[in-house]
Amino acid sequence: MAVKVREPYQGLSREELLDKVYELAAKFEINSYACSQCVVAGLHEVLGFDDILVKAATSNCGGTAFQLVGTCGGLTGGIMVLDYYLGRPLEHMSYKEVIMHPNIDDLFAAQGVARLLFNKYMDRYGTITCANIMQQRWGRLYYFEDPDEFAKFEKAGAHSDPKMAPDIVGTAARFTLEVLLDKGAVEVGK
Repeated sequence: MAVKVREPYQGLSREELLDKVYELAAKFEINSYACSQCVVAGLHEVLGFDDILVKAATSNCGGTAFQLVGTCGGLTGGIMVLDYYLGRPLEHMSYKEVIMHPNIDDLFAAQGVARLLFNKYMDRYGTITCANIMQQRWGRLYYFEDPDEFAKFEKAGAHSDPKMAPDIVGTAARFTLEVLLDKGAVEVGK
């Protein structure tokens, strides 16, 4: 059963809704930072899922805990939201025995959905890692935990240039909502 978008967004077309979630996630990134959390926050604004998911996305940013070695936080945040709607439910899991149906079937189905977002990232950036995307956009890496490096990152337009981090975050939110709409998990309109 598909969930409806929140009331303020119910009159929007699919394209308008995708543009709106892009805009919201990008604005969260401009004002709050943390790509993973801002993707989830933008989607939360439109979809109204549990607030705790936004909090749970906090430290998946900066290539995982600001270390630049992991997956782009935008992709991670998007997958968290996909799993919220289309992931394997706890009641289908077991710590006592392997149960193929529906347990493992649900696991593989969720991976297929996440791979749709993964593929959108690969098509757009040719990579899913924070460091590689940062290298593409800024021409170098910035170590966020060093105050001087973070200041240089900001001076390079990280959050003030809409084509930089806000675009990456907005695009991730848009891609995620596209998958949710295409899979029938979210319904546009009233």
